[in-house]
Amino acid sequence: MLARGLSVLRAAGAVVHTSRALCFLAEAHAKVGHLQEGQKCLVEAAQLIETTQERCGEVELHRLRGDMMNARGDHGAAEQNYHRALAVAERQSAKTFGLRAATSLARLWRDQGKCTEAHDLLALVYGRFTEGFDTPVPRDAKALFDQLV
Repeated sequence: MLARGLSVLRAAGAVVHTSRALCFLAEAHAKVGHLQEGQKCLVEAAQLIETTQERCGEVELHRLRGDMMNARGDHGAAEQNYHRALAVAERQSAKTFGLRAATSLARLWRDQGKCTEAHDLLALVYGRFTEGFDTPVPRDAKALFDQLV
């Protein structure tokens, strides 16, 4: 469905929110193990972000790159992408996307035995929230945080 929707957008010449749609498609590809297809979507999304300067999908672009690098076993590149996602989220005041990136980085660190660092990162980023705790992103972060205590 995502691929068909993108085809319609492209046929109409639309570019608004196309980078976000490509990130959604990349995430779907990654979930079913099609990392190469997902990577292609992220390359196209990055090109659109640079061309259009529409940066609403930039945090997710870096987080998803990190997820794909992590899935391939390139933990160093994954960590770099997560840090970049966190920096962009901070610059854009995108708290929810920042929490998603922090949760991904905390999972990586947990898996590397860096539980204290993972805990501290989630405490910092999750602590910025004052509402919305029953929504999926904060719930996911809180569940990981509770495992790290």
